[in-house]
Amino acid sequence: MPAAPESLTPLLRQIAAFGGVGLAAMVCHYGVLITLVEIFRAAPVPATLAGYVAGGLASYWLNRRHTFASEAPHARAGPRFVLVAAAGFVITWALMHFFTQTRAAPYLPAQLVTTLIVMVWSYLAHRLFTFGKP
Repeated sequence: MPAAPESLTPLLRQIAAFGGVGLAAMVCHYGVLITLVEIFRAAPVPATLAGYVAGGLASYWLNRRHTFASEAPHARAGPRFVLVAAAGFVITWALMHFFTQTRAAPYLPAQLVTTLIVMVWSYLAHRLFTFGKP
């Protein structure tokens, strides 16, 4: 397999780092989701939103440091991260509501599809808006 052009190498590293951070955030998110649904019998939509917040807290610190190596002041990056996360929160709610309430899909497969969609949104938004150059 031919090597990636040098101009793509930093982008590929960044995407790989985002994936790794995403896995860590996903462990937080899914841990809260599954615990709330299976142990506390919470409904899947509010449980996934609680998990989304838990994963989001881990995501900010890890992405800032490892994925984007951002030196943007927290006063700038923090509110931008919250805006992107709020949009992701709404997307998560809408998709999970659609899949589990409208289509009666099992919550974990629905969450996996939702996670993939929100990860793409989040990467692009954080790269271009949250941690991008001012």
